[in-house]
Amino acid sequence: MQKSDCFYLGKIVKKYSFKGELLIKLDTDEPELYADLDAIFIDLRNNLVPFFIEASQFHKSELLRVKFEDVDTEQDADSLLKCDVYLPLEFLPKLEDDKFYFHEIIGFKVEDVNYGTVGIVKAINDSTAQTLFEIDRDGVEILIPMNDAFITKVDKKNKIIVVDTPPGLIELYLQ
Repeated sequence: MQKSDCFYLGKIVKKYSFKGELLIKLDTDEPELYADLDAIFIDLRNNLVPFFIEASQFHKSELLRVKFEDVDTEQDADSLLKCDVYLPLEFLPKLEDDKFYFHEIIGFKVEDVNYGTVGIVKAINDSTAQTLFEIDRDGVEILIPMNDAFITKVDKKNKIIVVDTPPGLIELYLQ
């Protein structure tokens, strides 16, 4: 399994017991969707390794307490601490209409209702206070806030995102 075929689910943040149980901090708005997993992939030295789940339950709402098969001691659990956890893309719930996952819109064309064609989405930057579309326009990077007020339409079939940005925002990058 490759990372490109998966999505980031969370990170193993701490041990829970001396029997090898671990706590996973889930990176999701709907943790309940992942309460009854049979297996997950753990990133061990840049390789995704499947781990089968014996038991799991929520611990203080956003943490998933997990007991993996063959992880029976504190030492076994120590080797998994701080590792990222992944699931195959097919485990993502389907989104309707204008809703999308970040990985889905990479390569989409962005069109502004006033400006016209802006460029192609090359990445999503969610490490800032406001999430941004990173758009490539013939080698020039244009950043547009991923704000619901700016996004007027997402056409998944034709891979087009229509935005209505404030006047002058796009021109700022092209001077």
